[in-house]
Amino acid sequence: MAVLPNSASQFEAILDQFSSCYPVSGTAVFGRPFCLEYKWEKKGRGDLLMLANPLHLQLLSGTDCDVTVLGFFKYKSIDGDLVGIVGDSWILRPDPISVIWHSIKGVSEGSYAEIVSALHKDVKALDFKYISTISSYFYGKLIARAARLALIAEEVSYLEVIPKIIIFLKESIEPCLNGTFSGNGFLYDEKWGGLGADFGFGVYNDHHYHLGYFVYAIAVLAKIELAWGRKYRPQAYSLMADFMNLGSDSDSSYTRLRCFDLWKLHSWAGGLTVFADGRNQESTREAVNAYYSAALMGLAYGDAHLASIGSTITAFEIASAQMWWHVREGDTMYGGGFTGKNRVVGVLWANKRDSGLWFAPRDWKECRLGIQLQPLLPITEVLFSNISFARELVKWTLPALGRDGVGEGWKGFVYALEGIYDKESALEKIRKLKGHDDGNFLTNLLWWIFSRGDEEGFEGISGRDEATSRGIVMVTNDFSQ
Repeated sequence: MAVLPNSASQFEAILDQFSSCYPVSGTAVFGRPFCLEYKWEKKGRGDLLMLANPLHLQLLSGTDCDVTVLGFFKYKSIDGDLVGIVGDSWILRPDPISVIWHSIKGVSEGSYAEIVSALHKDVKALDFKYISTISSYFYGKLIARAARLALIAEEVSYLEVIPKIIIFLKESIEPCLNGTFSGNGFLYDEKWGGLGADFGFGVYNDHHYHLGYFVYAIAVLAKIELAWGRKYRPQAYSLMADFMNLGSDSDSSYTRLRCFDLWKLHSWAGGLTVFADGRNQESTREAVNAYYSAALMGLAYGDAHLASIGSTITAFEIASAQMWWHVREGDTMYGGGFTGKNRVVGVLWANKRDSGLWFAPRDWKECRLGIQLQPLLPITEVLFSNISFARELVKWTLPALGRDGVGEGWKGFVYALEGIYDKESALEKIRKLKGHDDGNFLTNLLWWIFSRGDEEGFEGISGRDEATSRGIVMVTNDFSQ
């Protein structure tokens, strides 16, 4: 028995043609940088017919795999049209990205004085004794933002503040790695092969979010203090492996790629809790941060394999965010009603798309934008490389800032995104902010604005609207006749 896309007889003929061959298993292999191969084990006679989602089609490479896309053979789904593909092996190639410590195009030297002034104040305010939170999520954000200050100090050649930042990072990170952090330390769970803490972390929610911040801070400190990095390498790699273990051996301490879905090509934040609408993910930017930070850890330790795999998964996570979370005007991915009211998905579920967030209603658009932008790092520029979409998203969000009680921290993220296409307007607003998100600083916002080049990103459509032109054989009419 088979489900037909519609009542047209041509679709039944296609299913009949490929009915003698079926898959019994499949593997996903990271064999080369920025490359993922699906290999199907099949039984029966003839060629194998499978269905691909829109992201598969966008990333499918025809130069090194023999597949035929049946462009006319489609099933509807919440993820977009599922299109028939004939072939035993698929090669998926996202656009390569560069994982680097500092800004992509450099900071304008004329801005150094203003950045240094803010940097001096922000570093002066660092004091481990005043950290009151024991939440692994908020604690991670605090140490990661301190690590940002060190990298910005390097970039603007204000090195005299780095020793104080190092002291703060050591005081805040070492208890977590030594097992002496009172109140909410990481504990290894033998049953599920992972670490436990809070915020649903103990039931494996949001592991890549929380640990991504820790891995970022550790990577920065290991880069600056080589001896410290060598001393704590086992603990550092253990935190990273909780969400990015690539081993498939049964004796591995951690499960393989705990959060990343090798078929959907993005992570899921939900852990062991079962929800009616399936798995979910809210913050694509924090998901990107996890694998970007793992790649930075690879750079810090001279681990080319970790840097390569981290960069590759980062690229897939970015492509997925742009495909399914970013909602552009006139988009056809979702229904017209949803597209007309939204420029970004709040929570993406396996079986639905939600406008609201876990912590905010749908009308708090500044939160929806902010959770997809934080943390503000060099890789953010790649995630929001489409200037047209950035402009649409800011335009959609700005009216929400007139609501009573909007946090200054959320405003900062809106202005940061505006800075992609209007630096002067964004800078004026940022200078007037009275506060910042707990994972952000004025220094970081100024760094972001002053590292915008004269030509940022691109205008126009994103990759999901482009023709599949990677050497794929595309059949647009029924070839069963």
